[in-house]
Amino acid sequence: MNKIWILLFTGCLTCLFINCSNLKKAEVENQNPANTYLALRTQIPPKIDGLLNDKCWKSASWDTLDQNWLGNTYNSEDFQGRYAITWDDSLLYLSLEITDDSLVNFYSNPLIQYWDDDCVEVFIDEDYSGGIHQYSHQAFAYHISPAMDAIDIGPDKQAHYYNHHIKGAVTKNQTKYSWELAIRVYGKDYTDTMNTHKPIKLSANKTLGFSLAYCDNDSSVFRENFIGSVNSPGHFKNEGWIDASCFGKLILAD
Repeated sequence: MNKIWILLFTGCLTCLFINCSNLKKAEVENQNPANTYLALRTQIPPKIDGLLNDKCWKSASWDTLDQNWLGNTYNSEDFQGRYAITWDDSLLYLSLEITDDSLVNFYSNPLIQYWDDDCVEVFIDEDYSGGIHQYSHQAFAYHISPAMDAIDIGPDKQAHYYNHHIKGAVTKNQTKYSWELAIRVYGKDYTDTMNTHKPIKLSANKTLGFSLAYCDNDSSVFRENFIGSVNSPGHFKNEGWIDASCFGKLILAD
C-alpha cells in the first residue's frame, strides 16, 4: 500500500512539474515585455504610398527587426530593419524601413516557395489566443512580396492570395526600401469560401498576437536569413507559421 501511495505522490509531482513548465513556457513566449509593442491610434490615416512622410510615423514608436531566427550571421550592409505601427477603427497601419543589399525574386509564381524570396512576413492572431493555425485561420501568417502579393496557407493546405486583406506600397532609395501597409484584421471564423466576412473593428485596449519578420535572400534558391521582431523560442524553431503561441503581443492604445 505504501508503494502505491508513493507512486501516486510521484505522479502528482510529475504532473505539477509539467504544468509549471508549460506555464513558464507561455510566460517566456507571450509575456516578455521585450516582445510587446504598444501602438497608438492615429486620427489621420497615412497615405499608403511608401513615402513614410505622414505625421503618424513621425510620432510613432519605432522598433527594430534584429532577431536572427534562421540563418548565419549577417552585417548591417546586408540587412537592417525597423518598423512602426499605428491603427484606427478599421485598419492596422505598418511601416518598415529595410536596408537590403540585394532584393531578389527567383520564383515567378507567387504561390511557389514564396518564403524563399525577399518578403515581409506579418503574423496576426486577432484575439491573442495562440494555438495551431498551420491549416486554419486561427491566426494568419501573411508573406508579402514587394509586388504586394499576400500569401498564406488555407485550410485546404494550399497557398492562397489574400491580397484583399492588405494594401501596400514600397519605395526604393539605393539599398533602402520603405514599406507601407494597411491591414484588415480578420478573426478565426474567417473562411476562404465566403466573400461576406467583415474585418474586425479595432478599439483601444485590444490585444493581438503579433510578430513581424523579413525573409532575406541574396543569391540562393532558399532564403538565407529570417529576421524577426521578437525573441520567443518558437520563432527560432520556425514554428510561427504553425503555432501562434510564439507570437509577440500588440496592444492598441489611444
